[in-house]
Amino acid sequence: MKKTELILNPDGSIFHLHLKPEDICEKIIIVGDPGRVEMLGGMLSDIRVRKENREFKTITGTYEHSEITILSSGIGTDNIDIVLNELDALVNIDLQTGLVKENLTSLSIVRIGTSGALHAEIPVGASLMTETAIGFDGLLHFYEGYDWLLDINLSNFLVDHLEWPDTLSYPYAVNASRELLEQFSNEGFLRGITISAPGFYAPQGRRLRLETFDNEINDKLASFDFMGRTISNYEMESSAIYGLSGLLGHKALTVCAIIGNRVTGEFLSDYKPVIRSIAEKVFRNI
Repeated sequence: MKKTELILNPDGSIFHLHLKPEDICEKIIIVGDPGRVEMLGGMLSDIRVRKENREFKTITGTYEHSEITILSSGIGTDNIDIVLNELDALVNIDLQTGLVKENLTSLSIVRIGTSGALHAEIPVGASLMTETAIGFDGLLHFYEGYDWLLDINLSNFLVDHLEWPDTLSYPYAVNASRELLEQFSNEGFLRGITISAPGFYAPQGRRLRLETFDNEINDKLASFDFMGRTISNYEMESSAIYGLSGLLGHKALTVCAIIGNRVTGEFLSDYKPVIRSIAEKVFRNI
């Protein structure tokens, strides 16, 4: 493998994350905000790794006799492209030779994030588990062989419902790991379909000084119904996490704190207690 494909730092760590294989474990928690790593890291004991580069901050420690790695990704699916590929390289590629290992490791990856609800009846402060992520971002289209992952009927139905323009990337729908969904089935999380948007403002129907391509997109998303399934919320990472995890053989799930409701306009300023509550449940079950 060319040095420009698998890039290492002088100390042998992977390029962006600045991690070595021994720095992580098989249970990975992804958060967006680097500050959230410290907050959740306070719930761990016997912390053996603290590393940081740019927006990527990592802590590895122990929760109730089980080792967990908490890693910040920053915002967006472009950052997830870096995080997922480099995590996979740490466990499934020999960094010295550049060769893929004969026996591959499957990571359990749970994103704990924040999100905005698209239905008035989803309360601010709730915790929502993403059964299916629909990517408006287009990242997965740059990879080969992903068709088997997709819920194509769901995507096509949504495209027709939204009258999706040809100038935008075709939305792709990817399901969460069934195994992880089952592991968290008794924790009282709401479930739904999540839109992963490629931005925070116009891609999520927000208008400041610039108009959006469709001023009714949030109403259209809220009225979507596919065989009794509706779209619950917006966030910005899950489609890439689910898609790349599926291609690479990892298990992935997202649980978000609903901190805003796009219908009622309600916003939860202090959402740290909800994040901590989600983290306790995730740490227990992952």
